[in-house]
Amino acid sequence: MNRLPEGIIVNELQLTIIRKTEEANDIFSFEFGCPFGIELPPFEAGAHIDVHVRPGLIRQYSLCNDPAERHRYVIAVLCDADSRGGALTLHRELEEGDTITVGTPRNLFPLVPAARTLLIGGGIGITPLLGMAEWLNHAGGAYQMHYCARSPGHAAFRARLADPVFDGRVHFHFDDGLSEQKMALPALLADADPDLHLYVCGPTGFIDYVVDAARDHGWQPANIHREYFTNQDLDKTGDGSFEIEIASTGAVLAVAADESASSVLIRHGYTIPISCEQGVCGSCLTGVLAGEPDHRDLCLSDDERACNNQFTPCCSRAKGTLVLDL
Repeated sequence: MNRLPEGIIVNELQLTIIRKTEEANDIFSFEFGCPFGIELPPFEAGAHIDVHVRPGLIRQYSLCNDPAERHRYVIAVLCDADSRGGALTLHRELEEGDTITVGTPRNLFPLVPAARTLLIGGGIGITPLLGMAEWLNHAGGAYQMHYCARSPGHAAFRARLADPVFDGRVHFHFDDGLSEQKMALPALLADADPDLHLYVCGPTGFIDYVVDAARDHGWQPANIHREYFTNQDLDKTGDGSFEIEIASTGAVLAVAADESASSVLIRHGYTIPISCEQGVCGSCLTGVLAGEPDHRDLCLSDDERACNNQFTPCCSRAKGTLVLDL
């Protein structure tokens, strides 16, 4: 496989859809590769990519293949009644052989070195955990994966997880299954060991249920890791206006109650990377030098929010005036 010349930095890639596979009910996987056989930029377990589904529409999808692979990126996309335009386009309009723009991998959900790891995925939330399990297999890490789905037909990658390398480490739990195979969350979380780290991904309600249970069992925040796909709790009711000050010029910009800080910044000529517009992907994170943000994102940890030195202008607001590191 060919390599890019040393010193070349690539932020976006033109990749070909090598394979499109129906993995489960309403779930397709997409394998992207370089048509010229060039090695792809590396990625870490838990990373995601921006997929330019069509002009003006960018969505984030977790990479679910082995992080050791450099010839392909694999994502899985759920398309159900609540899906937005990205999933619909990928499922219905894009086929093998089509070319698509893909951003280089970014990681907001990294694995922390630990003696033991507990992976809990709900539905399509299994995708980032697959890459973690693959990495832990290579590293000889001790882990258990629990995969919750509505039914066997809604569980993607079952054949892949049947590989002997996962033997004894992966446990399926189906809503329509017998009671004895349901996930016993209290028992899983009973051991709040400092050397045990929890990673959970899935629907918002599922994540909150697992995280709340972990906290109730005495888990420390530093040992709980989660990644949301959508910001379903983004409530704009009662939003007020505020001001942002540009540190480099002293310019003060007003942000009205019905607009975002990012839209105001872009309107005034500042370059702000915008992708999910929900505070999930972290693309637009902007430094804060003074003031108190009203954090609405799902990408920053509680400790990162408490620092008040960055915020997501796409959805977060402010309690007063924010001085931005721009």
